[in-house]
Amino acid sequence: MGVNPIFARMISSTKNKPYIADIMTANFNPDKQHTLKSAVNISGTGLHTGVMADLTLKPASPGFGYQFQRIDLPNQPVIKADCDLVTDVSRGTTLEANGAKVSTVEHVLAALVGMGVDNCLLEINGPEMPIMDGSSEPFVELIEEAGVIEQDAAKLWYSIDENIYHYDEEKRVDMVIMPAREYQVTTLIDFNSPVLGTQHAGLKHIKDFKKEIAPCRTFCFLHELEMLLDNNLIKGGDVNNAIVIVDKPVDEKEMARLKTIFRKDTIEIKSEGYLNNLELRFPNEPARHKLLDVIGDLALIGYPIKGRVIANRPGHSSNIEFAKKIKKYIKKNKHTKGIPLYDPNQPPVYDQQFIEKKLPHRYPFALVDKIIELSDTHIVGIKNVTFNEWFFQGHFPGNPVMPGVLQIEALAQCGGILAINLSGEGQYDTYFLKIDNCKFKNMVKPGDTLILKMELTTPIRRGICEMKGTTYVGNKVCAEADLVAQIVRR
Repeated sequence: MGVNPIFARMISSTKNKPYIADIMTANFNPDKQHTLKSAVNISGTGLHTGVMADLTLKPASPGFGYQFQRIDLPNQPVIKADCDLVTDVSRGTTLEANGAKVSTVEHVLAALVGMGVDNCLLEINGPEMPIMDGSSEPFVELIEEAGVIEQDAAKLWYSIDENIYHYDEEKRVDMVIMPAREYQVTTLIDFNSPVLGTQHAGLKHIKDFKKEIAPCRTFCFLHELEMLLDNNLIKGGDVNNAIVIVDKPVDEKEMARLKTIFRKDTIEIKSEGYLNNLELRFPNEPARHKLLDVIGDLALIGYPIKGRVIANRPGHSSNIEFAKKIKKYIKKNKHTKGIPLYDPNQPPVYDQQFIEKKLPHRYPFALVDKIIELSDTHIVGIKNVTFNEWFFQGHFPGNPVMPGVLQIEALAQCGGILAINLSGEGQYDTYFLKIDNCKFKNMVKPGDTLILKMELTTPIRRGICEMKGTTYVGNKVCAEADLVAQIVRR
């Protein structure tokens, strides 16, 4: 199958470009799990079933994820938000488990992801989510009403470290997720429609979801609308919850029928080719809504991901198949979770000159070249291992291997920068007190880029610092240990 040239250019244009992480507010910690402060509810009609339902969003404990509960059915069955439980994608995304179904889940799931909510129980007393205005905005407003709180649990991101593709030749769909430092989505649509043309939309930072994507409503073509109406398949359809694209001539009889359906005194076709039931919120609102659907459907992966998605002509069926591929990839590579993503094109947090100001170590015992990540709980450093290292002269000449004890020392220096950084103003040194659970799993040789990751296991108290350290080359763990050190003012 031929790849869409715009899609191909977008993939190509991402090579060697930096991805700069961002967060929703200054107080929002993306590495912590979040839930709602309080329960909130909303009521509305399901687009396809026409059934009025009450939806309540409730706080949930860490690790709960998203789960729907049909409180109108005996035993109030629970349905996990899981792509493996999707049973219908013909007119939205439907989940089914434990003898219960819940339909059109994508808009509310997109809102939860877009607002940084990781754990939520969604109680509903009907078979379908309220369609509201056809966008995620009402659900975003509901989440804002409830408030979002940080939980005392780490958020385990899964960084995609290789391209994952999905093709559907019949539907002419191309989808890919590529390595990136945060979750990003780009969509392209092309329906061979003179009204829509070719549109694309992008979301570089999830914090922009509320403003840029949430207000965008679902859309359909008039010929699709007529088929759905003729077959009584949109019992909850309303003039205010969909953009209608007119892609064929419409006679007076049909106009009269539409006036009756939409309960409007006048119905007309705008010059742009849209029915005059509502005003566009963005010139490319259809492409933005497709992006919204992608985020909602990929929420069914069940894991928070870091990666850039590019989707050409996405739809619910392709989104779900793609979600299953990503989920399968994550489960297969789950042991690699938490491995730092190193992009040499990204400017470091600290370079060698700055590190020398923090640490007393000098050649030949300076074992950290740069710092690429730094927070109040973890640090990631880089050691570029070359054939010219002083220790290779005597450590297995002819078969050089970096000594394991020097990997631990490099970790300790990296952790020292984190501890000193948290200690405030002044000059400090760090000294080993204890090393536990030290294991060496893979050799480090010349030419390797050694990634050094140190994570605080308990808050620093009275100058005592406890950390878990791991060294990596690529995805392979080379060494790991639990380290305890003392911070001493010079």
